[in-house]
Amino acid sequence: MVAKDRVEILLVERGGDRLDTYVARNSDLSRTRVQALVKDGRVFVNGHVGRKSERLEAGQCIEVRVPPPQLLTVEPEAIPLNIVFEDRSLVVVNKEAGMVTHPGPGHAGGTLVNALLAHVKDLSGIGGKLRPGIVHRLDRFTSGLMVVAKSDEAHQALSEALRQREIKRLYLSASWGHLSESPLDVEAPVGRSKMDRQRMAVVENGRFATTHFRVLERWLGAELLEVALG
Repeated sequence: MVAKDRVEILLVERGGDRLDTYVARNSDLSRTRVQALVKDGRVFVNGHVGRKSERLEAGQCIEVRVPPPQLLTVEPEAIPLNIVFEDRSLVVVNKEAGMVTHPGPGHAGGTLVNALLAHVKDLSGIGGKLRPGIVHRLDRFTSGLMVVAKSDEAHQALSEALRQREIKRLYLSASWGHLSESPLDVEAPVGRSKMDRQRMAVVENGRFATTHFRVLERWLGAELLEVALG
C-alpha cells in the first residue's frame, strides 16, 4: 500500500503574518521544513500554491500536504572523530559544532551516528537504527562531550544516571547583556518555541526545568556564563 500525504488544514484567524511564519507557529513543523514544503508546491492558500513570503488575510484557508517520511538507511562514514575516552562499555566523543547528532529529514548522512558506525563496531541497539548508542544529544551548532553507549547494559545504566541527575552537564555560553545576580537559578516551563519550532523557549505548557547560571567573565556588553542543567 502506498503511503499518503498527511494533510493539515489551518484557518487564518488574523491577517498580516507571512505564510511560512504562520504555518510554523500553528503546526508541529519547523519554519525550515515549511519553507521546503512551500518550495515543493505543497502548501496552498485558498486553493492556489502559496509563496513563503506572501502576507495572509483573515479567513483564508491553508492546506499543507506533508509527504510520508522516507526510510533512512544509516551507513558508516569515515568522518574524523575526536574521541577523548573509550572502554568496553562506552565512548566519549567531543562533538564539533555544526555536526548533527543523528540522521533525520534533511540530514541522511554526515552525522555523528554515521561516524560512530565507522569507528565503533559494537554500539548499543537500544536507540534504534537511527540512534544506536545515543544516550543524550547536543544541538547541531553546540560543541561538547557526548557519552555514547557500546552495550545495552551501559545504555540503560547511563540513561538512568541521567534521570537521577547523577551525571552533571555543564555548558559555556556567551550571552548579551549582564545577569542581575550571580549565581542565578531559573525555574521555568520549557518547550518548543511557538515562533521557531527548531528552538526551545519558556512556554506555558512546557516541561518544568531548572537551570543554574554563573558568571565566569564579565565583558563590556556581554558575559561568559557557566550553565548547569538542574
